Amino acid sequence: MSLKSLYLGTAALAVMFGAPSAFAQPAQNVILVHGALVDGSGWRGVYERLVAKGLKVTVVQEPNISLADDVQAVHRAIEQQNGPVVLVGHSYGGQIITEAGVEPKVSALVYVAAIVPDVGESVGDLFEKWPSPTADAFKPTSDGFLLFDPAKFRMGFAADLSKAETDFMTNSQVPVSAKILGTKTQHAAWKTKPSYGIVAGLDMAVSAKAERSMYKRASAKVTEVPGASHAVYISHPREVADVIAEATSK
Repeated sequence: MSLKSLYLGTAALAVMFGAPSAFAQPAQNVILVHGALVDGSGWRGVYERLVAKGLKVTVVQEPNISLADDVQAVHRAIEQQNGPVVLVGHSYGGQIITEAGVEPKVSALVYVAAIVPDVGESVGDLFEKWPSPTADAFKPTSDGFLLFDPAKFRMGFAADLSKAETDFMTNSQVPVSAKILGTKTQHAAWKTKPSYGIVAGLDMAVSAKAERSMYKRASAKVTEVPGASHAVYISHPREVADVIAEATSK
């Protein structure tokens, strides 16, 4: 039996039989995973607050080409960490950490205005169950990618940010492969890892209702940010960083 298999088996037994924790120490490592249409630079405010708390923080720049490639980018970051890791995902990043979070080093998951799929579910499936208020804002490119309609970006994605900031975000979008919407989730780490969920009260991309429902299904500890847009991690970095810090201490 390999060491990895032995570790996985031990962690699984700890969860099954109610051991206090599969990890001897609090996590000192945090990995931040962005969602579709944006890159990791939006995490700057959260990053700075977590570093000030003494945590080691890594920001993943996944390509948004396929779920498999995006999960691999997170696995690559996990491999570089020494000790337990808290994974944090925004929006579509929630599906990524749901898959990648089964890695033994991962001690907890934090969902930020995020998608939280179960095994066999895709982003598209979840949007059918809980329709996005701005579903019609996604525009396809000729080569199979999606962008957010520039005329709708601010109100649909980041209404609580300044016009100057959202103008920049609108014109620096990271296209997301349309095939990701139909890619089924193969692993659901929230079934065996402690989870936390941040609800953006005025989210027009995923919707607060959808977030609450998915977090409840995942038995996540929920924090509400009532006036926040989908870009809650940018507009309310203190609240987001506080939840992540709490997740590292368990």
